Amino acid sequence: MSQPPDPDSASPGAGLPQPELAAAAVLRLLRPLARLMIDHGLQLPSMVELLKKALVDEAVASYGPTDRSNSDSRIAIQTGVHRKDVRRLREQVPDDSGLTPPMVPIATAVVARWISDPRFLRADRTPLPLARTPRLGHPGEPDFSMLIAEVSRDVGARAVLEELQRLGVATVQEDGMVQLNDTAFVPKEGLNDSFHFLANNVGDHLSTAAHNLSPHRVGPPLLEQSAFSDGLTVEQAAALQQAARRLWADVLQQFLVSATVAEQRSQAQDAPKVRVRFGVYFSQVDQEEVGAEAAPKSTARRHKRKSKP
Repeated sequence: MSQPPDPDSASPGAGLPQPELAAAAVLRLLRPLARLMIDHGLQLPSMVELLKKALVDEAVASYGPTDRSNSDSRIAIQTGVHRKDVRRLREQVPDDSGLTPPMVPIATAVVARWISDPRFLRADRTPLPLARTPRLGHPGEPDFSMLIAEVSRDVGARAVLEELQRLGVATVQEDGMVQLNDTAFVPKEGLNDSFHFLANNVGDHLSTAAHNLSPHRVGPPLLEQSAFSDGLTVEQAAALQQAARRLWADVLQQFLVSATVAEQRSQAQDAPKVRVRFGVYFSQVDQEEVGAEAAPKSTARRHKRKSKP
């Protein structure tokens, strides 16, 4: 059992660039990406084009535009992408490839408000069933239409309810009450939704790790921690996964309560705005496949001796 050092104890920046260490880390990151490519028919030529596009976009975003010709040359030197490709890629019309279906963020925001706002919770902090319309409820009590109107006025309550039902997140009872089924909000079907969450969750996680290792980082690193335990049976791993799900459900609600208050206060403040994401994951792989974690063995053994069972 082990975990990485506390990131708050690290000094600002990662020092000089370390291409050898970065290459070893990237190779490990590419293994699950290669599996995703093979499973969904993405072959090397298309991935090379995507990588070129990502390199150019990130160079532009990170270092800002200058004179166009000089900028193309600078990006070519930084990334290794040919100058003609840099020019071509910068002139392309942005394409999100359908990875951001408009209903998913709204449905997620609805569930987040439902499980964090005290008006929509019982005394034990479980979600209240909500009347589908004000007419079906009691005067003064919150209803589903009110919840949707507070999250977005661009999409009707009926459309959001149909999406929540499609995802298996909500159920309409015979008396017209809408019951929230799954506070974790994990879509049970729809590859479009699943790829949306893959792109955003994993993308933000990797962005945090890259930020923490940036030679130019100023200030403390962002939170990016995990713990692992090895030598387990399949049954023990399954039990730990269930425990992790229970812990996440509690932490999720606590975090969303704080986030809801912060969002409401932020609306009245004239200041630059940022987006945050706080997530969790559980991984289970054959121990022979990956070896004894990608940390120095001496460090792993040292932490293991200090760890309590």
